[in-house]
Amino acid sequence: MNKQKDFFDKFGDFLKDIDLLKSIIPPIHRAGYPFIILFIVCTVIFSTLSNFLGWIGVILTIWCVYFFRDPERVTPKKDNILVAPADGKILSISTELVPENLTEDKQKKMNKISIFMNVFNVHVNRIPVSGKVIWLKYVPGAFFNASLDKSSKKNERMISKIEIKRDVFVYVVQIAGLVARRIKCELEENQSVNIGDRFGIIRFGSRVDLYVPESFKINSLENQISVAGETILAEFDNKDVKK
Repeated sequence: MNKQKDFFDKFGDFLKDIDLLKSIIPPIHRAGYPFIILFIVCTVIFSTLSNFLGWIGVILTIWCVYFFRDPERVTPKKDNILVAPADGKILSISTELVPENLTEDKQKKMNKISIFMNVFNVHVNRIPVSGKVIWLKYVPGAFFNASLDKSSKKNERMISKIEIKRDVFVYVVQIAGLVARRIKCELEENQSVNIGDRFGIIRFGSRVDLYVPESFKINSLENQISVAGETILAEFDNKDVKK
């Protein structure tokens, strides 16, 4: 009986250790597991060559795990708001033409909020506002530094058009950067989405542009640090979205 009790005590301590680790290490996005495994394998190989290379591999593996972290976020329970689609620094707030060139509104101007993600930011992207995805387009391009404004029009990117209400849209543009070479968008056309939902990830250092109607009130500032799914970037009145 004592041995059985000792076993269950140790098992209970083990479960507590797992809970402690979960509280310290945030969840990992599933897109990161192949890279983490690759980094671990390389670390093992490096460690057989020298201790120095092994420690370099350990550091890079820890960074890889950190890069693909996917922490839970608390989206504000407030109507008529748009939250940040990405973690990072707001580079600029400007007025630009819509990023779509297939509609009669292609000469229409919108407010654009550009967020730059460095290699230490969370790279999981989130839906800025509830609505319906009515159009998706992948645009091949270059890989300039995502902090440069020309990256919005020159770099590889994925454009998602979300309808809030009839004929009222916002655009979310995922943009690859100098290091980022892969944009993952999990949305589909005609899909209903909710504010704060995860919808994709970009590897490894990139940018997200959010286009909103000029009638919307911008609540963010340049050089502000945004948190995806939590930071309120803009808001609108019901009259702005009703015909």
